[in-house]
Amino acid sequence: MATPSDPAATPDTPLARAIGSKMLIVFIVGDILGAGIYALVGKLSGLVGGMIWLPLAIGFAVAALTAGSYAELVGKYPRAAGAALYTHRAFNKPFLTFIVAFAVMMSGVASASAAALAFGGRYLTVFIPDAPTLIAAYGFIAAVTTVNFLGVSESVKVNLVLTIVEVTGLVIVIVVGLIGIARGEGDTSRAFTMTAPDGALLGVLGATALGFYALIGFEDSVNLAEECEEPARSFPRGLFTGIAVTGVIYVVVAFIAVTLVAPVVLATSSGPLLEVVSAAGVAFPPQLFAVIALLAIGNTALINMMMASRLLYGMANEGIVPSPLARVHAKRKTPVVAIGFTVVIALALITYGRYSPDAVRDLADTTVLLLLLVFCLVNVAVLVLKRRPVPHKHYNTPWYVAALGAVTTLVLASPLSGRPARVYLIAAALVGLGALLWGINRLITGRRITEIDAEKLSK
Repeated sequence: MATPSDPAATPDTPLARAIGSKMLIVFIVGDILGAGIYALVGKLSGLVGGMIWLPLAIGFAVAALTAGSYAELVGKYPRAAGAALYTHRAFNKPFLTFIVAFAVMMSGVASASAAALAFGGRYLTVFIPDAPTLIAAYGFIAAVTTVNFLGVSESVKVNLVLTIVEVTGLVIVIVVGLIGIARGEGDTSRAFTMTAPDGALLGVLGATALGFYALIGFEDSVNLAEECEEPARSFPRGLFTGIAVTGVIYVVVAFIAVTLVAPVVLATSSGPLLEVVSAAGVAFPPQLFAVIALLAIGNTALINMMMASRLLYGMANEGIVPSPLARVHAKRKTPVVAIGFTVVIALALITYGRYSPDAVRDLADTTVLLLLLVFCLVNVAVLVLKRRPVPHKHYNTPWYVAALGAVTTLVLASPLSGRPARVYLIAAALVGLGALLWGINRLITGRRITEIDAEKLSK
């Protein structure tokens, strides 16, 4: 681990180093919590019956393996970068660096689109019984885009409030659920009953792959590396603690959910946690919880659309994709063209919901697929970079942990997970759009992505 006397571990930076381990833990917990647990936890019941806590627990174990690789790489290269930087350092393939960055961006858009479709489900019907899902999703994206367009300061303030709200919602589920169980409501034996149509192994594998949507977000914390106090020391501690805390919350919520609500009901509900609160037998207004859930789903979309538009702006600003995408609104000082571009893609993905009966799951699966492939590369990158030591001390993840992280993420990304072929087609189309933009930019400017460009992109 790094010590305060390791100057290279905390290089000079124009950003204020004001984030300690405790604040980092809060950020990671808030970033992981969101639409996944509110909207998709019930879907797991269709794959494993009552044992929905098991794939979530396995998913967090897999996430912890990859977190070990992130912890080492942040300590070695404490920059506000991420997977693109690590890929570039390890492989020095500029186009691969670009594709990784674009895949991360598209995962954000797909995640926001899944959240938009989830917004128009069970939680909204508490207020509007016959609310059309697509119209609600379009309106939802319009609202998120408005906040994103107004400015980063306004977006961050809204994000902080919504993070508090979504954490409060899960606390309510746990407290109300435990009261209900203590009163004799529900059946705890359901939580230990496996009902897997495709067999236990494939059922758990598929549920873990889908449930991973509720676990992503921890990788965003690498962008705080330049603002952490002694990042080589504080980041691993904050990262692992944040994942552990969130993992416990999710497993407890899943156990309570299936105890109070039959798996078949959870599997068919687009608002599973509302079913839990209603079944607890506690006088808690469903309208209030529905509002909390809708705001939590909104927070997930806002975070992802902010990230996606800024990443696209950064690529355009460095000449990696067509330069018009770097245009900034004169008054709001926000990347208006990049925001518009990501919104168009989100609207196209939402419209896909008209043709798929399970579009929320498909788009959540697409998000997970893109990030699992990125995580696999990060795990491989740490193995490659172990042969290139740096002069300062930092966290070292055992090589076999990184290797296991690479294997597990690749397995979860493979067809063994049971995700339909259309999900792979959606992911390929989104990444292919990035390759098209790169090709258009090269035709217009006559420039290739050089090593210098890739280094800028990774930063």
